[in-house]
Amino acid sequence: MLPLELFKTIVSSTPLVSIDFMVMNDCEQILLGKRINRPAKDYWFVPGGRVLKDESIEEAFIRLLDIELGLTDTVVNFKGVYQHFYEDSFSGDDSTTHYVVLAYKIRYSGVISTLPNEQHADYKWFNLGELLKHERVHIHTKWYFQEHKQAIELQNKFNKLES
Repeated sequence: MLPLELFKTIVSSTPLVSIDFMVMNDCEQILLGKRINRPAKDYWFVPGGRVLKDESIEEAFIRLLDIELGLTDTVVNFKGVYQHFYEDSFSGDDSTTHYVVLAYKIRYSGVISTLPNEQHADYKWFNLGELLKHERVHIHTKWYFQEHKQAIELQNKFNKLES
């Protein structure tokens, strides 16, 4: 584990690589947890976490699947690469956070009351329409369920820069 001050410097200086899980049940509902930590504190968000130094993507996937959902095996569908920019960081100081995220859609049929509470205070199944309309579901989570939404928003930003 990195010393806290070194990790703060890294977060404020470089992008982090993470894995997020778009967790679906057999009724096509989406599992979200209410975050208790920065960034995205107090927002509903998908489970996931950082890839650690010297950890392969495959190792991180297996570790996070176990830590976040208690799973050792599941059906996996890679959804794409996303970027998340936050105006805050885990430390609560003035630094921002930038993630490059590998998103995977997975199936889950477990009991949500047994899920860990280190990152999320509560868990809930959302229908797609409810998720997209809910004001406390984080925009980065919504992007996973809006086809090409992040690409469209980035293109609009580039167009504004050119004009």
